[in-house]
Amino acid sequence: MSSDTATMPAMAKSERTSLALNRTPMWRQRKKLANYLALLPYIAFALFPFYIMVITSLKSNQEINNLSKSPFWATGITTDHYVYLAQNTGFFDHWLLNTVIVATVSTVISVSVGTLGAYALARLRFRGVEMFGVAVFITYLVPQSLLFIPLINVVNAVDSVVPIRDTYWSLILTYPTFLIPFVMWLLMGYFRTIPVEVEECAYLDGCSRLSALFRVVLPMAMPGIICAVLFSYTLSWNEFLYSLVFIQDQAAKTLSVGVFTELIRGDIYYWGSLMAACFTGAIPIVVLYSFFMDYYVSGLTSGAIK
Repeated sequence: MSSDTATMPAMAKSERTSLALNRTPMWRQRKKLANYLALLPYIAFALFPFYIMVITSLKSNQEINNLSKSPFWATGITTDHYVYLAQNTGFFDHWLLNTVIVATVSTVISVSVGTLGAYALARLRFRGVEMFGVAVFITYLVPQSLLFIPLINVVNAVDSVVPIRDTYWSLILTYPTFLIPFVMWLLMGYFRTIPVEVEECAYLDGCSRLSALFRVVLPMAMPGIICAVLFSYTLSWNEFLYSLVFIQDQAAKTLSVGVFTELIRGDIYYWGSLMAACFTGAIPIVVLYSFFMDYYVSGLTSGAIK
């Protein structure tokens, strides 16, 4: 017994020594390198579509149509496809500008209305509040292909008063029909994560409910709101069906419809111009997410807990 007791501290000391040796700066560098190497396949998989878009957009038409050439790299670099977009299409003059305007205005309207609605459903107690929340979620699940027909009647009715048909204002009017339910559904769970006691303290300091909302709750809910903004902006940016149905004027088209109708003619795909347009149209969204990625992850995970 005494010999075993004497050897136990020595064994514990040797284990601590070996653990300390394993956590040297060299060990930490090897662990960091192993983590980066493990992430490389996932990064390559995520960036592969962008790589193909860039490579294809920098090839000449002869090289793209030559089946003996490899699609994974370019033997010659040309910017003719980007020049074609700038000079022979309305990509930069109309499509990109219209998409920015529609996405920005629709997002501002949807997030403003959806935030107030989500706060009411998360904090106020009235008869039918839970069923109303379920109804909002079901509204978000309704396919757009079932809604654009009645929305045409709405656009025609508004056009009899204010001319919005065949303009991007018809999109600004209709996009909130699917953005507001999404924002409300996303933010309801996030508002429930904010303690009610914070608002009660604001009431004791003399704030009204609306004042407590703007001064206390919204600053605390900013990650969730930014997450809703990013999602709404992305949905508006990529929307195709409403823009295809409501817009016929060449100067009023958005990116998704302009690229589809002008760079694909019959069964002929202008791959160089298509890839240049897709890559250029994806850059604003990539930049937007790169600046607000931390808020996006925080808002998405916090809302998902509830």
